[in-house]
Amino acid sequence: MTPQVRHLIGVAAGLAALPAVYYLTESGARALRAAYTAFGPGPAGLGYLAAVAAIVTLLCGLSPPAALACGVPLLAAGGLFALDLEVAVELAGRLPGFQALPGEPPGTLAGVTGLYAVIGGLLVLSALLPRVRSILGG
Repeated sequence: MTPQVRHLIGVAAGLAALPAVYYLTESGARALRAAYTAFGPGPAGLGYLAAVAAIVTLLCGLSPPAALACGVPLLAAGGLFALDLEVAVELAGRLPGFQALPGEPPGTLAGVTGLYAVIGGLLVLSALLPRVRSILGG
């Protein structure tokens, strides 16, 4: 398999994983919030976030373009939530998905808490780290 084909498959895998990472992260955040407000354990939230961690690990191991294809949009969404919450919530409201609470579009809780920025940043960093090592001579 040529490197170009491998990178193309990586980009396709990263883009295919993006909705799963987005919605699983939001589901995990909502489940943890529900457990916190009920003063109880949140195994469902842990399960959702463990699934996100598994997907992120697979993307990081597949190829740098796979990690970038999923990480850059998540990092952009996290940045938008940090810089302009009103616009971010409006855009999130246009996405298809579940609505646990009226007025809370999918992705709002994970975006406001910074989960998308952290996950996206880690994916981008994992894709760029091999390049930085080669530039530094490591």
